[in-house]
Amino acid sequence: MAPTNRDRVGQALDHLALALEPVVERVLAPHLTNGQSWTSILEALDQAKGRAHETYNPSDLHNLLRVTTHRLGELHFPFNGTFSRVESNLLNEAAGLRNQWAHMEQFSSDDTLRALDTVERLLGALDAQESARSVRSERLALNRRVYEEQARADARHVTTGPGIEELEPWHHVLRPRQDVLDGSQKESDFAANLHSVATNSGDLGPEYTDPRKFFRITYVTEGLRDLLQQAAGRVSGAGDGDPVINLQTTFGGGKTHSMLAVWHLFSGVHPQELPDDIQDILTQAGAGNAPMTVNRAAVVGNELSPGQPTVKPDGTEVRTMWGELAWQLGGAEGHAMVAGADATATNPGSALRDLLERYSPCVVLIDEWVAYARQLHERDGLSGGSFDTQFTFAQALTEAVSQTPGALLLVSIPASDAHQGEEQGYNELETGGRHGLAALQRLENVVGRTAH
Repeated sequence: MAPTNRDRVGQALDHLALALEPVVERVLAPHLTNGQSWTSILEALDQAKGRAHETYNPSDLHNLLRVTTHRLGELHFPFNGTFSRVESNLLNEAAGLRNQWAHMEQFSSDDTLRALDTVERLLGALDAQESARSVRSERLALNRRVYEEQARADARHVTTGPGIEELEPWHHVLRPRQDVLDGSQKESDFAANLHSVATNSGDLGPEYTDPRKFFRITYVTEGLRDLLQQAAGRVSGAGDGDPVINLQTTFGGGKTHSMLAVWHLFSGVHPQELPDDIQDILTQAGAGNAPMTVNRAAVVGNELSPGQPTVKPDGTEVRTMWGELAWQLGGAEGHAMVAGADATATNPGSALRDLLERYSPCVVLIDEWVAYARQLHERDGLSGGSFDTQFTFAQALTEAVSQTPGALLLVSIPASDAHQGEEQGYNELETGGRHGLAALQRLENVVGRTAH
């Protein structure tokens, strides 16, 4: 997986610490007595000023840069004869970089190139040639990536390109993973499941369950970028993203992956731990550079039984889709806000708005809604409610989300298939026959009023 800019800067600073430590020890050794460590100088200075310091580890780059760039009491500036004025300026710049890194500030590609150049020059001055080559290699790799991205962006404006005979085979340009080459990759590995990710169940690897790894193997298309930027803007309150988004795609069109991306975007992982393009999306959305506390609910229709209540680990009995949604957002306390409507399988009405206001900012993802609703068609007495009540709830939910700042609803409704004609313009694999078609048409009508 490609490192992030933060990874690159952190690795370079690690190289600098290893190279700088023996130099600091050599220069300060003549000023120490009775087996003292040079960090005792810092400790004594801090104690004299009444300041406490967590650690005086001699390998800590913060301590190493303090003694090389600051006056040390009676020692004044002991490294003045060790480093030239230019090298001293680079050390001061490295101290600033280390503080930026420690305080989880964002590094753009330009910032990172400058940081790597600074550290590379210092490593050269410290005669740490192998480390300098390693940092240089990383800097050149990043520089190539930036150039290639710019070249691709420029190419979008060009109407002509090379002929087919001039293009290299794709597998020469981008080498597949070994499990793809040897045929051991299972098709099921590509069948992402929102329910399994949200509940941390099933046999999914970290590429699906860990937000960091998920985004590192996800190619952010323009469409996905737009979705994530809208979601971040809406939930953070800093943007003007739509409150209700319908991920209406044809069968297999990537809707579940898009939902997983939104789910992981609000996982609470610090943005600095995510790839640079995701950090850029959050910045452009105005969402800031700190993790957001967001309540999430992922309701997957074919994982719910409309005729069989479920008992949650805390003992809460859930009967309806709105009961499930409320429990996921707020546990037993959240469920209590719609408990009456859940028990009677009736529309919760304004209680939904109260629920969303209580647990906002929040994200609600509903997948396979048609699969759930079609089971209610022409059937009475189910714990999940009636067919008509399901769409009354859908209307109440979309309106409540629209009226609640920081609330976002994503739904996936199958798109029509133009190849099947106007009367049967839906993929039967997703609609599930006549009952599914009736559910789909009702959902389209309700959700379409507010959805982007």
